[in-house]
Amino acid sequence: MTERTPYQVSRRQVEPYSSHEQGDSSYNHCSTKVRVSVLGTAIALTLGFSAIELTVGLIGNSLALVGDAGHMVTDSMSLLFALIANIFSRKGADEDHSFGHGRLEALAAFVNGLLMAAVICWILREAVGRILTPEPVSGGSVMLVAAIGLAVNMGVAWSLSRDRKNMNTRAALVHVLGDLLGSLAAISAGFIIWMGGPTIVDPLLSLFVAVLLVKATYGVLRESTRVLLDAVPEGIEYEAVGDTIAAVPGVRAVHDLHVWTMAPGHAAVQAHVHVSGPAEWPGVLEGVRLALFKRFGIDHVTIQPEWDAGQKR
Repeated sequence: MTERTPYQVSRRQVEPYSSHEQGDSSYNHCSTKVRVSVLGTAIALTLGFSAIELTVGLIGNSLALVGDAGHMVTDSMSLLFALIANIFSRKGADEDHSFGHGRLEALAAFVNGLLMAAVICWILREAVGRILTPEPVSGGSVMLVAAIGLAVNMGVAWSLSRDRKNMNTRAALVHVLGDLLGSLAAISAGFIIWMGGPTIVDPLLSLFVAVLLVKATYGVLRESTRVLLDAVPEGIEYEAVGDTIAAVPGVRAVHDLHVWTMAPGHAAVQAHVHVSGPAEWPGVLEGVRLALFKRFGIDHVTIQPEWDAGQKR
């Protein structure tokens, strides 16, 4: 292995310190590009139709329709936030951000989850109030507009589902699926009321949709929070990583082990490894990297070697 230092040649002649050479991690500290046309179309459709839905919902006095319009407004904002975050997170590592900008997507997903949680709380509060004090609802207009909204939401959800590897897009998809459920609830409520049923069905169905959205919203918040807090990645056991390193021939001890997610889908390992002497180190390093990649798929590995004092370098 050739050793390089910044003193050998001028800085402009060397690769950036943040770049990876052959054999290093495949992760280049930037996010995968999402299709702008997909998110752009989704933003235009959800924002445009939410205005129509909100207007008809207020005129028809339907909480289910107003709630669905509220979902669509937050959806359009979350989609816009997702698009902006992805554009900035594509930038790799630089002198000010040695870990790149990939976590912007996790931050955007976290904010989107909080927005969705706020909408759920608002729907729950309004639904309880209307259950206690039912109000008249125009069933026919509610059913018609909700049916159009269902078609719009299905188109947007299908479009976003083609890019489910991206955390930010998945968070936006949760919002759109919430809108889809809201449209179904509004259609059902409008039909029942149109057929002469009780108006209390409108807030009851809104309450049902809000409860369904809690699980999906919790999942987005949990996944994004784990990334932001440098938690051990999902599906990887901390002790198993340590045991895997310790089992490599030549490793005498492992300590100061850290396993975390640098960006969604990209895990990293850092540890101090005690070996018999410097002569064994190259083989141990190769063994550790190979073992971690084969068992956990982790190729971003930083290991600091240690050996007893008195050993020659």
